Parts: sequence; C-alpha cells; structure tokens
Amino acid sequence: MIQPRKHLLGLEGMQAQEIYQILDTSRSFHEILERQVKKVPTLRGRSMINAFFEPSTRTRVSFELAQKRLSADTINITTSGSSMSKGETLRDMVANLEAMRVDMIVIRHGTSGVPHMLAEHTRASVVNAGDGTHEHPTQGLLDLYTMRERLGDLAGRRVTILGDIAHSRVARSNIWGLRALGARVTVCGPRTMMPKRVEDLGVHVEYDLRRAVRDADVINVLRIQLERQGTNTFPGVREYARMFGITNEVLNTTKPECFVMHPGPMNRGVEISPEVADGPRAVILQQVTNGVAVRMAVCYLLIGAAGEEETRTVHELPRAVPAATA
Repeated sequence: MIQPRKHLLGLEGMQAQEIYQILDTSRSFHEILERQVKKVPTLRGRSMINAFFEPSTRTRVSFELAQKRLSADTINITTSGSSMSKGETLRDMVANLEAMRVDMIVIRHGTSGVPHMLAEHTRASVVNAGDGTHEHPTQGLLDLYTMRERLGDLAGRRVTILGDIAHSRVARSNIWGLRALGARVTVCGPRTMMPKRVEDLGVHVEYDLRRAVRDADVINVLRIQLERQGTNTFPGVREYARMFGITNEVLNTTKPECFVMHPGPMNRGVEISPEVADGPRAVILQQVTNGVAVRMAVCYLLIGAAGEEETRTVHELPRAVPAATA
C-alpha cells in the first residue's frame, strides 16, 4: 500500500513505486482528455492557488487547465498582482491564503527551497512548479510519462540530457526520476554549464555531442538558462549551436528510433534546429499534452485520493478515476 503524500516538492528520494503510481494515474486522466467532455467532478469544492513569481506560460496554463478539468476552484496570482509588490512577505501572504481555507498552493519561485519552506508553514498541500535551479518535479514526471508511453519499461534505457545542466531544475528532476526507474543517464554540455561534482548525481558525463547521443534512446534538450547565469558561460549562440545544437545532421548519427524532447520554451536555431523541432522525431507537443494529464494526476493524488477512506494500490488507482459528466 502506498501512503498518500501531502506535498510534491521534488523527485529526489522518490521511490519507483510512487512514480509509477503517478504515471499510471496520469494515463487514466489522459484518456479523459481524449473524450468530447473533458471535465470530471473529482475535485469539486476544492480550492487551489497558483502562485507564480517567475514568468511562465506552459506550466501555469497547464496547472490551471488541469485543475479546471477536475472541477476545482482556481485562482492565479503573480508578484505584480499580489500584496508582495507592496512589501508583504511571502510567509505572510501564504498565511493569509491559508486563512481563506485553500486546499493546495502551486508555487513557482526564483529562489531554491521556497516550496519546502512553505510546506513547513501551511496546512495546504504544496506543489513545486519550479524553484530556482533546484527542481521542477511535474516537468520531470511528464517527461517520464512521455518516455514510458513511447518506450515502455525505462529500466536500462539510455537517456541523454543535453545543455545547461548547471542551471536547469528540469535536468535535476529528470535525473532523479530516471535513476529511480532504472534508466541510464548521460549529461552533455559545455564544461562551464556543468555543476561541480556532477558525477555524484549518478550520471555519465560527456562533453562531445556525438558520443553523448550515439546510443541514446531519448535526447532531452534543455533551454539555455540565460536569466539564471550570472556571467556568460559560452562565447555566443552561434558557437553553442555549432558545438551542442541538435540538428538533422546530428540525429542521423543516432539510432533510428531515438526521439527528441524539449521542456520549452525553445531557442530555435540555438539548442535545437527548426527542422528537428518540427520534425517527426520530436515529441515536444506531446509533452505539453501529457503535462495536463500528469498535473491532473498530481492534484488528484495529493488532495483527492488522500482524502478517501481507503488508500488504493498502484493498480487500483486508475479505476478510481470518476467518469466524465456532461
């Protein structure tokens, strides 16, 4: 039996069985998204706050859509639209939100560890939608879901994560999740974009692009995190594209079944060429679709399934998803 979690703060330390529970539940919600009526009453009467203190389109809209598909009441706040612009502290803001009896707070913040701090000071469930350079767990989960739908069992599969590893929270969530499921992870990028002691994460490190992708089943291309880099970490975008950009020429050196992922937003012509991004071996838009299903599953498991009298096993959870209503 899997005990329900109260928060989703990261994938580090999460066991394979917990990840499979989320992925299996996501598949059930994905089926709902394919119906003509895409809404279920699962979280009717529950209230959720999406607090985004960094720019976001995909993640914020994906969470909001997932919550509305579950019939939850959703409110979005940003730094400019909150009392924090008047000097209120984050902790005071959360205390006021909790006084309104919200059930879940989804937060994105530029400082690593903020979701963990909030989880210690609120009775609401907290979901980390990206904190600094630490983690982005729902992006990691939707990436795992996309890989699993294409490849089946991920144990022994080779995944190459390419790009700005040092500043990427997506990279860390992917690494923790992939390792928990038994995948073999290679990271590749400029030496100036590698974190210190990166090998301690349990990954293989490559600095030559073609060696890094030669045997890969999946290439997950990361965006260059210019807004998080204190100084320039490479000579220029042309140099980066020449050395580490994924092009059709590079893909021709990989296995025919190897496919390309990207968490977005993309810098076309820099880390990925337009031909690859729009080509048949890219699953980037599938990731976006899968993100809604995964976030529906996360919300359900944290405040829907957790409130039920009986904790279900991984195999029972998909059957517990309510049918759509007109």
